[in-house]
Amino acid sequence: MTRHLRAGLVGLGMMGRHHARILSQLPGVELVVAADPRGDPHRATRDIPIVATVEQLLSHRLDYCVVAVPTADHPTVALHLAAAGVPTLIEKPLAPDLPTARAVAEAFDAAGIIGAVGHIERYNPALQALRTRLTDGALGTVYQIATRRQGPYPPRIRDVGAVLDLATHDLDITTWITGLPLVSVTARTLARSGRIAEDLVTILGELSDGTITNHLVNWLSPLKERVTIATGSHGCLAADTVHGDLTFYANGSTRTEWAAAEVFRGVTEGDITRYAIPKREPLLGEHEAFRDAVRGEDAPIITLWQAAATIAAAEAVLTSAATGDPTTPELAQVPPATFNLAGYTLATEKPSSR
Repeated sequence: MTRHLRAGLVGLGMMGRHHARILSQLPGVELVVAADPRGDPHRATRDIPIVATVEQLLSHRLDYCVVAVPTADHPTVALHLAAAGVPTLIEKPLAPDLPTARAVAEAFDAAGIIGAVGHIERYNPALQALRTRLTDGALGTVYQIATRRQGPYPPRIRDVGAVLDLATHDLDITTWITGLPLVSVTARTLARSGRIAEDLVTILGELSDGTITNHLVNWLSPLKERVTIATGSHGCLAADTVHGDLTFYANGSTRTEWAAAEVFRGVTEGDITRYAIPKREPLLGEHEAFRDAVRGEDAPIITLWQAAATIAAAEAVLTSAATGDPTTPELAQVPPATFNLAGYTLATEKPSSR
């Protein structure tokens, strides 16, 4: 009989409670301890010790750990776990800045242990289906990737702005579904909610093959929207990640004879298909992947170096917004890897700066 992996959790706040729920029911895993100096405010755990510090958590002989503390605290907790030799899954974003993200990635490389980051949108069924269809050539030549991610400000986010907390989703999604690096960004930000950090950003980008990207991200809208649209020579694919839906709008071959309709409906209009796709909880997929990676299996994890590349893109966005000029991300692509994990990579070489 295979031994259950002993898992720990650092942080029992708004996200930590969901990690606790998944870890408590994940096959092959036993959640044995959680750490949070405030205890368990959401009563997310049952019958396990709740300790105040990472040092106390490490006394429970862990096989791996999940970190769900504020972004500013990610590096301290992650470096402590790396020094202890504990494989770790860290909530996104990996760190508040690129030098710190690099330091965390280097620490896990030096320790020879797996580290991963919870860019949860990669596990959304709508985006997984969109990526598969892009890979299969469903859109022909891809022209544009556009995203909209907006909704009310979440009070739990206090240490970073909309770029690091929200736009990192879209920056990561875009390079992941296309397999192409982001080579240029131009951005503008606003701060209107009374917070120091920005709460609205609009980003225009370019991928290495010339594909145009644009992202609208904010905490200022009462409309909650999570949409990714890929447009190409055969039509467009629209992923609604709130509901896990993927819809294909095909370019049509039938000529429109009604001139007024043609004006409003575009040059061509074909069939519209909403795909029936399995809809599994993205957080469950994220945990399954990391569990399997800890077991030594091929698994679709997001490596620390991949997450560092996303931090680099976010910093380029902030730089462009501050200067008004286009900016090239310092890390434009994931570094080479020595082996693949089901189409993803575990990076074992450090990326060089551009």
